Amino acid sequence: MTGDDDNARPAAPLLVRAARGEAVERPPVWAMRQAGRWDPEFQKVRAGLGFYEFSENVERAAQASLCPKRFGVDGVILFYDITTLPVAMGLPFQLKPNLGPVPDRPIRSREDVLKLAADPDPASYSHIIELLRTVKKELNGELPVLAFAGAPFTVAAYCIGTGKHMAATRQFAADQPAAWKLLLQRISGATVGFLNTLIAEGAAVYQLFDSWAGDLTPEEYEEWAQPYHQEILAGAAGVPRVLFVKEGPFLDRMCRTGADVISLGSGHDLAAARRDYPHLVFQGNVDHDILRDGTPEQVTADVRRCLAQGGGQRHIVNLNHGVDKATPVANFEAYIRAAKGG
Repeated sequence: MTGDDDNARPAAPLLVRAARGEAVERPPVWAMRQAGRWDPEFQKVRAGLGFYEFSENVERAAQASLCPKRFGVDGVILFYDITTLPVAMGLPFQLKPNLGPVPDRPIRSREDVLKLAADPDPASYSHIIELLRTVKKELNGELPVLAFAGAPFTVAAYCIGTGKHMAATRQFAADQPAAWKLLLQRISGATVGFLNTLIAEGAAVYQLFDSWAGDLTPEEYEEWAQPYHQEILAGAAGVPRVLFVKEGPFLDRMCRTGADVISLGSGHDLAAARRDYPHLVFQGNVDHDILRDGTPEQVTADVRRCLAQGGGQRHIVNLNHGVDKATPVANFEAYIRAAKGG
């Protein structure tokens, strides 16, 4: 064996190298909800199936996950939902129009929380494991596969049936403080196990979504979000870890969680974040509203703005939020093309 043998090993994918903070030839690009209703090919694969029926069909979910590959994305994120884990813990959900995920039996008490599996058997989410295996096999190393999970605050809000309605969530936490704390703790522990299972199966990167935590007060964030971000990111390691809080106002706290990559919103200054936290990688922050409502030329201009602020290194091109269902295909094409220098 010689030193040349190490050099002969294939380099890690561009997205993984960028997420590690390594020097790259260009910033990689992908998009939250890149596999979704905006894409006619995705709609063909879904074929009118209900969300959970569709996402639990491994063959169709794999096809859906792979749909964005044809546009030239630098990573494939698996198609499932953040409520996949509470379903595995024993709380069924339905996806209802204009409401989002709704639990069949909303959590109402500490006794309800205790009925949830604290460390669900991977067999309870075997379709996600099979989905990861299927997509990895199809890609054959061409692109990395991203997994994800919801952070405890956002997932707990769905489990109690309040979702993004902050006042109702606060009311539950005030009325049932012991149940609320136990629910956050139980989701956190289960999330560590879930992510570690997917890492062991070959997920190359994962993203932790705390979509509604940006609406918390600083005191609430310190109690209901920050410690669980830290716990999960420390407990599920070994691959690059991305933290997303929708338009998160607490950037300093996000940067102290242990995440390798911080996802920024349109309200953040990407160049300032890179200057203030040079040890971190930043993801974002093309405006998904422009992707939906703008022209391809406007999309291209915003991507170029983002690239200039990103400086070419320690940066992953993405949106401030997921691809909107009304986004024209031509605009997504312009987004990828511009991110690659076109």
